[in-house]
Amino acid sequence: MTTGSDLLDLSPVMPVVVLDDAEDAVPVAEALLAGGIRVIELTLRTPVAVEAIRRVAAKVPDIVVGAGTVTSPEQAAEAAEAGAAFLVTPGCTDRVLDGAFATGLPFLPGASTVSEAMRLGERGLTALKFFPAEPSGGVGYLRSIAGPLPGLRFCPTGGITVESAPRYLALSTVGCVGGSWLTPKDALARKDFAHIETLAREAAALRPGA
Repeated sequence: MTTGSDLLDLSPVMPVVVLDDAEDAVPVAEALLAGGIRVIELTLRTPVAVEAIRRVAAKVPDIVVGAGTVTSPEQAAEAAEAGAAFLVTPGCTDRVLDGAFATGLPFLPGASTVSEAMRLGERGLTALKFFPAEPSGGVGYLRSIAGPLPGLRFCPTGGITVESAPRYLALSTVGCVGGSWLTPKDALARKDFAHIETLAREAAALRPGA
């Protein structure tokens, strides 16, 4: 995997995972992989996130682990050192972009406006995170900008469900969607990794362009 575009082709759904316990990292990754999902985005929203990335990178080599909610160059560097294979940012400030580029890792920069998307395209980034997807106009918005921005592909994230995901995946400009529904908080609290595997299997059955 050498580019952000490659990330969009790993799985129809990229799980967006928030963990409060690093001990859950490996069993969650194993459950997702058993369900057919080949990628996991562990968000840097909790104190255990970097350790979770380190554990998955070391113990579940068959899943591609990345760091999400990267909002500073320091976070980008720390995630890379922990073994992250890619980065995801919620927005696209120059400082964050420079930090992400400095790691040498593929990354999905966040954009929610046409100007942001164009600016990222000017920097050679053609695979973007569309965030927050639903509040920013959802499927209709992405469909409307496909004409003027034909060279860009997206991973929409934010408010997407298993029911709405197929509508996004039907768009030619969408390679995958980001979803937090694969690892619900109640399942994590119960350590119900079998349920996460079931949700992963349902998500893996979705198909881009269907």
